[in-house]
Amino acid sequence: MCGFAGFSDYDDSLLDEKYLWMALARRMARRLSHRGPDDQGAHVSSHCALAHMRLAVIDPQNGQQPMTAIKEGKECTIAYNGELYNAGELRSDLESRGYTFYTDCDTEVVLNAYLCYGEECPEKLNGIFAFAIDDGIKERTFLCRDRFGVKPLFYTFKNSRLAFSSEIKGLFEFPGVNPVIGREGLCEIFGLGPARTPGHGVFEGISELRPGHFAIYDREGFKDHKYYSLTAAPHTQTYEDTVQTVRELLVDTVKRQLISDVPLCTFLSGGLDSSVVTAIASNCLKEQGRGLSTYSFEFEGNEEFFTPSSFQPDRDQAWAQRVSEVLGTEHSTLLCNNDQLADSLFEGVIAKDLPGMSDIDGSLLYFCRQVKKNHVVALCGECADEIFGGYPWFHRQEMFDGSHFPWSNNLDTRRSLLKPEISGELHMEEYVGSRLSETLAEVPVLKGETPQQQRMRQISYLNMKWFMSTLLDRKDRCSMWSGLEVRVPYCDHRIAQYVFNVPWDFKCPGGVPKGLLRDAAKGLLPDEILQRKKSPYPKTHNPGYEQIMKQRLTYILRDSLQPIHKILSEEAAKSLLDQSFDYGKPWFGQLMAGPQMLAYLIQINYWLLHYNIYINI
Repeated sequence: MCGFAGFSDYDDSLLDEKYLWMALARRMARRLSHRGPDDQGAHVSSHCALAHMRLAVIDPQNGQQPMTAIKEGKECTIAYNGELYNAGELRSDLESRGYTFYTDCDTEVVLNAYLCYGEECPEKLNGIFAFAIDDGIKERTFLCRDRFGVKPLFYTFKNSRLAFSSEIKGLFEFPGVNPVIGREGLCEIFGLGPARTPGHGVFEGISELRPGHFAIYDREGFKDHKYYSLTAAPHTQTYEDTVQTVRELLVDTVKRQLISDVPLCTFLSGGLDSSVVTAIASNCLKEQGRGLSTYSFEFEGNEEFFTPSSFQPDRDQAWAQRVSEVLGTEHSTLLCNNDQLADSLFEGVIAKDLPGMSDIDGSLLYFCRQVKKNHVVALCGECADEIFGGYPWFHRQEMFDGSHFPWSNNLDTRRSLLKPEISGELHMEEYVGSRLSETLAEVPVLKGETPQQQRMRQISYLNMKWFMSTLLDRKDRCSMWSGLEVRVPYCDHRIAQYVFNVPWDFKCPGGVPKGLLRDAAKGLLPDEILQRKKSPYPKTHNPGYEQIMKQRLTYILRDSLQPIHKILSEEAAKSLLDQSFDYGKPWFGQLMAGPQMLAYLIQINYWLLHYNIYINI
């Protein structure tokens, strides 16, 4: 895992002032130093500058980047962020085709795969990745991102130059790129946030390379290409064969993702998803004579103040301890108190360059920092709910009728937070509706499906394209802020594509949510664990946290110089301060209720202030 930044110009040569441009590339990359604390490097050619910050996971002694290979007497140089899980097979194939390797790192595999396969290279890769290649052979820059966007990559244009970076903050080091937010950006923050339209950078002029896409920049301009998308196909296997296929895919995926030359652990909540990953990982490591460390997360005061809801039926701690005892892992429960949680809001904004899932982001950032003290790589249970249909909106018809995003089905509160004159200018409802319609139009269709089957395919597609992307973005930024690499086995494209075409009555047999996954994991864990009801990532239920949020928002409202006053309806904000919130009624996802709305507004204010954002409406 790493971070990189750079820029390309095919009108002028960069070599005339090579060290000036190298210094600029390094300055861009230094803004990403948290992503790669182990090493750094830079490269400048006639038309491209690259700089890299490295987190060494495979072959720490070698694999320095940017990495250059020679073909046809010309250089081809890569800056890469990611992990390749089929590196061994791909390496063998490339060696059979005459390619030579000088390191054991997967960066060299990706570079040689590009030299061998060209634009078909991304289709050969199984992993999580984003990379930029300065192709001196074809005189072009090649940008690429993994199928589901686990690894980020943003870009912008300034005159004839393309600038790119693993995170937006790197782009702000490029001359002339400034933090400006317009009407679309405000619609993203207030109408969709903390989700974000795929490919949208929120700031004016900044875009994100969409998941499953690559782009080419040369003298003819910038061209974006889709190399991967989910496809619809008939499912012909029996239920029993489907269970076996899912189990085989899961075991193979987790095994692949255990490859590491540095300490590795898993996140273990005691829920179905993380427990299955941990069980497979533990069994694999035991075969090698190795043990496994596991971590669960909790908040100070939850033992006293937790109240069950349909979104969060029980607490994790006892379940995580039970799984750890069954598997024999070395388990730690990490605790976060109110002050630590409240203070994490600000780091969360800087980590993402945007307001996010408020304390849900901040707590993960805090916990990842604690995990990084002993480990460099972790596996998690993220993405199983999107792929296997675990969320409430898969099962409750009223939560998705095709006219709104199921995890955020009421725009009234969001719209009321803005000054009436600004809200009127944004046409937020139309904007959000158009983003939903665009995505629904992309959903692949299978001839002969019933309306109900089509609905379930739509909601699966929406979840993988939107909600899963939001959580993957959160996971990457909050973990990489401390230089911790978190892998997501359920996001393997083979699993996602296969399960996408599995009929709903197989995914949810007998009405049991994620019954297919539970059956596929039989024998790995006791039935009481496999049948546990879904409980999402924990959040604080301590009323002291709500009071801290109310105090901090009150201070902001009293200070007329705070930037959020330019857009915020003070009447609406003050009404929030007078409420006693119901923790079981989220306004986004499953966790973001009233206290998180206050925290989100505090994050927006800090974001406007920290980045000195100009609002252009």
